[in-house]
Amino acid sequence: MSTPTTPLQDTKFGKKSAGPVGWLDERVGLAGLVRKNIRKVFPDHWSFLLGEIALWSFVVLLLTGTFLTFWFQPSMTEIVYDGPYEPMRGLEMSQAYASTLDISFDIRGGLLVRQIHHWSAALFMAAIIAHMLRVFFTGAYRKPRELNWIIGIGLFAIGLIEGFAGYSLPDDLLSGTGLRFVDGLIRSIPVVGSYLEFFVFAGEFPGDLIIPRLYMAHIFLLPGLLLGLIAAHMVLLVYHKHTQWPGPGRTEKNVVGFPMLPVYAAKAGGFFFVVFGFTTLMAAVIQINPIWAYGPYNPSEVTAGSQPDWYMGWVEGAVRIMPNWEFTVGPEQYSQTFSLNVFIPAVLLMGLLFTVLAIWPFFESWVTGDKEEHHLLQRPRNAPTRTAFGVAGMTFYGVCWIAGGNDIIALKFNLDIFTITWICRIGVFLGPVIAFIITRRICISLQRKDNDALLHGYETGIIVRSAEGSYAEAHAPLPRDAAYALTARPRVPELTAAVDEDGNGVRNPQGRKARLRAWAKRFFFAHDVDKPTQADVDAAAHHFHDEVYPPHDLPDDFSGVSETGVPKQH
Repeated sequence: MSTPTTPLQDTKFGKKSAGPVGWLDERVGLAGLVRKNIRKVFPDHWSFLLGEIALWSFVVLLLTGTFLTFWFQPSMTEIVYDGPYEPMRGLEMSQAYASTLDISFDIRGGLLVRQIHHWSAALFMAAIIAHMLRVFFTGAYRKPRELNWIIGIGLFAIGLIEGFAGYSLPDDLLSGTGLRFVDGLIRSIPVVGSYLEFFVFAGEFPGDLIIPRLYMAHIFLLPGLLLGLIAAHMVLLVYHKHTQWPGPGRTEKNVVGFPMLPVYAAKAGGFFFVVFGFTTLMAAVIQINPIWAYGPYNPSEVTAGSQPDWYMGWVEGAVRIMPNWEFTVGPEQYSQTFSLNVFIPAVLLMGLLFTVLAIWPFFESWVTGDKEEHHLLQRPRNAPTRTAFGVAGMTFYGVCWIAGGNDIIALKFNLDIFTITWICRIGVFLGPVIAFIITRRICISLQRKDNDALLHGYETGIIVRSAEGSYAEAHAPLPRDAAYALTARPRVPELTAAVDEDGNGVRNPQGRKARLRAWAKRFFFAHDVDKPTQADVDAAAHHFHDEVYPPHDLPDDFSGVSETGVPKQH
């Protein structure tokens, strides 16, 4: 028997809150908006949690950062340390470094909160990158989500700057070495580099204002920009509705999943505590950024084996493997030095990265001619060229990242640092090409495997003997849901040559552009394997009606048996 329930508006709480809620609704009109959005449906898939990890990591950063601001002193004024950490007593250091030591050793829970903050920053950037890779490989940036993709690029870029600013605040020897790296990066900009350096550092490096300036940017400017972009990102997510994987009942016009209240909100709230708890666990048992081991910053010293945070390591690696290209122009008193060995791998390469990422959705739309709206995701194998480009980019990043630690690798493995550097120099060009070719061939092979499964079914592991005495492994048709998921993708577009002249022999003024687009389209789709037609499926149906094959009354969750005879799961 079901227990009768009282409607909320008839309960004691509902009657008491009806007046204030009604008064508020009459003035701001939120009832209709709230009623619509609390029942908004969100799909359920583990890969969608990557964006939530980034969101909740940012919340943890805000909470722990607020705690740290109570005691941190963003001043470069030199003092003689007389704090609780005895090995540092009597040393000259900035107030920023001294206050960070006090937070670590004198404030109850300060070291734990510092490490939670640092681990959350690393997790925030890792989640953003993983989320962007998920969006890229599944084509979730396609129309109408190009603007949201650009917002994501902005979050990535500002996250890098915010992480660097926070990393530099303790004013220890390691973070100071990172600031010196950025100083060299700024100075490498042709013509205006030295002027920009004086503007940023308020004089010669390191000056006495860079820590207060970074502090203001770290706690006000950059978090404000991040909050604004995250809000815009979420608004567009709700407006466009969430993407979803192809499957039964899922189309470009609907969303299959759980409503915001009560299911999705409860899961998201619980996931926040999972992220917070996991970050706290890492901070409690894994040490990160022990500034007392480095000492206060001194411009005349460099920390041995210094490394930036992992998300900036690829930039340092690109600088390390760059040849020493530098030249001077003009007479001695008015000469201008061009440090291409820093400008190209640092300034130019980062600018190129963000430019390519920002224009990619529009470039792909121009090449493919696809102007339709897309709310269903693509499996990476069904976009082989795009997936290959993504893996090639990851390979380039990985080689640069390895090069950023060439000294550590040489020391720990007793290798020659020059050999490692030359391997990375060659690998940064050769590695992405090899990764591109292998990845595209793997994707095409997986497309053929999917077509084979659609036409011939899956291997059941059941050996059947025919009337003639021959043996064969029986195949069974894919379950309807699995077959639908494999076929829910567009067909490969028709590849045609560019038209250079019309029927009257008049030259096409856009002929060169059309030929370039036709070549790019062939490059994208020429090797793709199209899904089977209905005629192909009908012609292959006899495989499942031959007497050699088992009957069609197999259970829906049956997908064959293993070598030991145990049924496998789909």
